[in-house]
Amino acid sequence: MKSTQKLFKTALAAGFLAASCLLPASAQILTYDANLDGPSEGPPNGSPATGFAEVTYNVSLHTLRVNLSFSGLTGTTTASHIHAATTVAGTGTAGVATTTPYFAGFPIGVTSGTYDNTLDLTQSSSWNPSYMSANGGTPGSAESALASALASDKAYLNIHSTTFGGGEIRGFLVLVPEPGALTLLGLGLGAFVVRRRK
Repeated sequence: MKSTQKLFKTALAAGFLAASCLLPASAQILTYDANLDGPSEGPPNGSPATGFAEVTYNVSLHTLRVNLSFSGLTGTTTASHIHAATTVAGTGTAGVATTTPYFAGFPIGVTSGTYDNTLDLTQSSSWNPSYMSANGGTPGSAESALASALASDKAYLNIHSTTFGGGEIRGFLVLVPEPGALTLLGLGLGAFVVRRRK
């Protein structure tokens, strides 16, 4: 039994080690996803609207690409942005981190739409001035604070509407695992299973 456990731990460690070999290059680009809906708002609401956001943070280029789609809002759009950082991961509310009242070019006055734009995090114009002030006073310090919030599941994206001024739909941004790391981890675990059967 102990040899089986040791073999499992070795295979698991090998999978993680192999996966970590990919991290230096791939860790420069981190992708976060969020499913947006009314029950996820703070406070929750009964909106039938839905949305999906993919936020890609390029660490080396200091950019944040926001790609989202939404439909079925009960009111028309008035704002959209990223909030950070909540006190507890995956719940609560926080102040607006990015531009206010909405991302540059975000579709306003509609009940459905898409948005795809990249924020230059080195520019003050990409930040809510009060967020930047509360987090060191520079774009660089604001970026560090947002990166920390994203990494700890304490940042969310929401869309506000004329019906729900405080936010009609939202979702917490969650890191999407890098596919290569998962593949290598799976190979390590697969090797364990094959070895165990022998």
